[in-house]
Amino acid sequence: MDDLEAFRADTRQWLEANCPSECRGPMENDEDRVWGGRNATFRTPAHQQWMEVMGARGWTAPEWPTEYGGGGLSREQAKVLASEMRRIDAQMPLSSFGIWMLGPALLKFGTEAQKKRFLPEIVRGEIRWCQGYSEPGAGSDLAGLQTRAVDHGDHWIVNGQKVWTSYADKADWIFCLVRTDPDAPKHLGISFVLFDMATPGVSTRPIELISGKSAFCETFFDDVRVEKENLIGELNRGWDVAKNLLAHERTMIGGMGEIAGRPVGQIAADTIGTDDQGRLADTALRARLSDLEIDAAAFRLSMERVGDQVKARQVNPAIASMLKYYGSELNKRRMELVMTAGGSDALEWESDRSQHGQDARDWLRTKANSIEGGTSEVQLNIIAKHLLQLPGA
Repeated sequence: MDDLEAFRADTRQWLEANCPSECRGPMENDEDRVWGGRNATFRTPAHQQWMEVMGARGWTAPEWPTEYGGGGLSREQAKVLASEMRRIDAQMPLSSFGIWMLGPALLKFGTEAQKKRFLPEIVRGEIRWCQGYSEPGAGSDLAGLQTRAVDHGDHWIVNGQKVWTSYADKADWIFCLVRTDPDAPKHLGISFVLFDMATPGVSTRPIELISGKSAFCETFFDDVRVEKENLIGELNRGWDVAKNLLAHERTMIGGMGEIAGRPVGQIAADTIGTDDQGRLADTALRARLSDLEIDAAAFRLSMERVGDQVKARQVNPAIASMLKYYGSELNKRRMELVMTAGGSDALEWESDRSQHGQDARDWLRTKANSIEGGTSEVQLNIIAKHLLQLPGA
């Protein structure tokens, strides 16, 4: 415990000295996120500095091994780091599918050469990834994918299409599921490969959502060369890698349930006003906000507990479905309350005052939370079968 308190003191001192003032406080919108990569953009030079100093220390991936660029922290130390960042309201230095999804899969299934090649770049924010899973005919039934990789000796030639590829138009590389044995049962004959999005034959097309904005793309592969050295795991056993990564993706999506950004209560107080005791004047809305904050606190503690269980290898893989389902619903509840608290102003769509309808667009975007990463219905089926072990599930 003394060592942990010493680590807390050192961490607090380092964060105070190195986290710029511009990188403290809630992010206003998704555009404030730092994604890194070859063509990275930063809202301010301070945000680039914050990413670089955290990456150099390995604290963008604090629990990854130091030999791959990570922080090498224990689970307890990583929790201290997170709490100290919350104390000063430090923003996330790097948002990364490489950290949230691909990295854990590489640590488990990658070769030593693959880990040393890709993981340090991910930690430092030098490479940005997208995910090539869903296809027009293979969404919830992902194993039905038809993107083909044909053997050409030292490489494959890939042809096919992916859909709902988040940030494909901005990503440097893709981690992608391809069918390498078309005659095998559908869960077999799939391989997990990596390739550069600048490879000839790769093209993307944005998909516009109801919100008028979208990170999603259609992605097309026309005779794309993929080197065999970029196969992750065993040939034709990519489904094993895919399942492992999906668990991390669902936990990531569930993490949206951890309330961030400007407090809804403050939004409501500014719009509706307060009574003579400083409380939100609308008692019904005040009760709903209290319920949300209590549920969000319980969810945050559950996320921490599951993190400890994962580290101890004591967690049921289906727990990721529980976190994904509840986190998605919690985020949707939050944005419903933001719209309620904002009143008619929240319905603005294009004015500068509303940041071009930021709240309304974010509210509409949350409707996809219960679809992406596996629908809520699929998650509930997994929970019923693998956690509750209900008869007939």
